[in-house]
Amino acid sequence: MLELMLCSLFTLVPDYLYRRYVQGKRIGKEITLFSMWHELRWGITGCFMLTILLITMIFYYHPSTTSAALFFRTVPIVPEVPGRVAEVKLGFSAPVKKGDVLFTLDSSKQRAAVETAKRKIAEIDAQLAADKVDVVKAEAQLQQANSDYKQAKDELDVKSDLQRRNPGIVPQRDIDKLRVLVDGRQAAIDAATAARQSAEVQVSTLLPAAKASAEASLDQAQVDLDKTIIRAGVDGRVEQFFLRPGDVVNPLMRPAGVLIPEGAGQRGLQAGFGQIEAQVLKPGMVAEAACSSLPWTIIPMVITSVQDYIAAGQFRGGEQLIDASAAKPGTILTFLEPIDPNGLADVTAGSSCIVNAYTSNHEEISSKDTGAFRGFVLHVIDAVGLVHAMLLRIQALLLPIKTLVLSGH
Repeated sequence: MLELMLCSLFTLVPDYLYRRYVQGKRIGKEITLFSMWHELRWGITGCFMLTILLITMIFYYHPSTTSAALFFRTVPIVPEVPGRVAEVKLGFSAPVKKGDVLFTLDSSKQRAAVETAKRKIAEIDAQLAADKVDVVKAEAQLQQANSDYKQAKDELDVKSDLQRRNPGIVPQRDIDKLRVLVDGRQAAIDAATAARQSAEVQVSTLLPAAKASAEASLDQAQVDLDKTIIRAGVDGRVEQFFLRPGDVVNPLMRPAGVLIPEGAGQRGLQAGFGQIEAQVLKPGMVAEAACSSLPWTIIPMVITSVQDYIAAGQFRGGEQLIDASAAKPGTILTFLEPIDPNGLADVTAGSSCIVNAYTSNHEEISSKDTGAFRGFVLHVIDAVGLVHAMLLRIQALLLPIKTLVLSGH
């Protein structure tokens, strides 16, 4: 309607003025309700054509959409392991900080595993103390074996020397017995040495390795026990938290609830524009938004990025062929941020909005390479953005009335 009234000033009004003051035709006389379509046919036809052209230009170069919302990311509250809920720390809705306990699972099995690992470490420590005593015992046995060997060797040397000096003074049988005794004492030394090395390896290598393995088992058991305590991963707020003790939760099939991160949905707005406006929408374009949860307020924004892909065209490879006729037409997704850092502070996350984006050709108009006719056309394109801005403000003004009165609720 606003475009029609504007276009009538340049088409219908001049046609009427010509009929009235040049041809002398008056309303109610020559120009009646029945003859108006013939008398003002040029003005009416031009008005409709100019209106259609103006609306097309406005909506193409200054795109608008009602498919806009403050989408926000939610974090699912799921345990890493399935289990039965033992205790719930929160109510239906509550703010949480990172690290706060949300709920706990039954941990009797995990506590038993932790206690078993601790007992295993204590057992290894006791074994280590016993093996240290065995090392000392092996040292003493080695010293005793060396003493016995030395004593037998000295006696063999003495009798062998007497036999060499005075053959027959020492019976050969005694010398042979001493040689066998020396060999036995040497074997005892070797056995004591091996026993000492075995005890030392047990103390220095085997038992420390077994203790490290037991400590790793304890750490694993402690990790499993900690997994039964579910904490908040980020600052935010828990909403619709219906979990109760006795419920069974599963990380794959049955999450416990959702956590809304702090500030979610207040940093930016996402809007879906028509595909025909893909060549017009560019990062850096100035935009305005009017949201349902903040009536009678226009929020200045700027387009920060434009998604290069349309979600309606995506597919996942599988066993079925793609039928292009079944695909729904999608939108060009754009991301907008408020010019004022606190521009979206009062808008409820998830609120639906109306967004207008405005094309600006100021730099091209100011360029010396732009001709006069092109500069005039670009001026017209930028100027008609005012009409769209007025429409947005009219929509924002009528939004509460339309929602509360005319919707029938």
